[in-house]
Amino acid sequence: MVVSGTMRAEDTGMSYVITRKCVGCLDSACVDVCPCDCIVGPVAVDQIRAVPAEERGQRLPGIQMFIDPDRCIDCGACAPECPAEAIHPERDVPAEHVDDIARNAAFF
Repeated sequence: MVVSGTMRAEDTGMSYVITRKCVGCLDSACVDVCPCDCIVGPVAVDQIRAVPAEERGQRLPGIQMFIDPDRCIDCGACAPECPAEAIHPERDVPAEHVDDIARNAAFF
C-alpha cells in the first residue's frame, strides 16, 4: 500500500515502529521491557543511559532507537513504556510519521 507516495508498514514487514519522536528523548524504558531484545540503536543503550536524560537531545542529536523486525514478537510491551509516545504498531503509525516506517526498515 502506498500513501501519498510514501511506503506504509505493510510493505516493509515492520511489526512495531519507533517514530522520530524518540529523537532527543531516548528514555530506553522500552529496552527494559522487551522480552526479545529487539530494540537497538546506533548508540549502545549503556552509552545513552550514561548521558543525563535532560542532556540527551543536545548530546545525542538525531539519535533514536529502532525495532528489529526480524526479532520483534509483536507483543506490544514497549509501546506503553515510551514517555514520548513514539512507538506504534506498523498499521497505526500516525500520518505525520509515516516516513519513519521506511527509516526504521532502512536501519536494518
